[in-house]
Amino acid sequence: MFEIEQVLVSDAIFEEKFHCNLNACKGACCIEGDYGAPLETSELHLLEELYPLIEPYLSSEGKKAIGEHGLFTFYKEDKSYGTPLIEGGACAYVTFKDGIAQCGIEKAYLDKKINFKKPISCHLYPIRITHLKKSGKEAINYDEWSICKDACSLGKEMKLPVYQFLKEAIIRKFGQSFFRALDDVYNSYLKKNENPDK
Repeated sequence: MFEIEQVLVSDAIFEEKFHCNLNACKGACCIEGDYGAPLETSELHLLEELYPLIEPYLSSEGKKAIGEHGLFTFYKEDKSYGTPLIEGGACAYVTFKDGIAQCGIEKAYLDKKINFKKPISCHLYPIRITHLKKSGKEAINYDEWSICKDACSLGKEMKLPVYQFLKEAIIRKFGQSFFRALDDVYNSYLKKNENPDK
């Protein structure tokens, strides 16, 4: 674990390799799990503002779930907000094309209907952000999930560290200077592992 710009960073984002393999997993991260995608407070307002433009991209089941539960759900267990689920399963914002789950929010973005790509927690996955109450800092960790085994295998083939796969999302969340600092730490990490006695 190391710190950059008041953010604690797990070494695992260097050590683990990752590249999404949608043909293998079919977008399972949008379907599996007990909770919806974590949402930041600013994203709640964005969903309220942009939903009329997102709605046409959603399935009838997704629209029904949002009608019943709202645009977002408050999860009492960890006192946080997330996307609602369709009957406790898939995210309400998910759509399918050729059997592969896709984000309806992202589809609206790609069609240039909105300027919000998708929740940052989705964009950053398999990195998860933890807010540390005592220090007020954030920590980023690698979240290992069995449904992503094919992404891990592909990442190893490509020799692609988690943080490099997530370059766009990390810059979106933390900025260019943060990513450059990550690169510097990674290069030092490589040199240290090449020359462990130094």
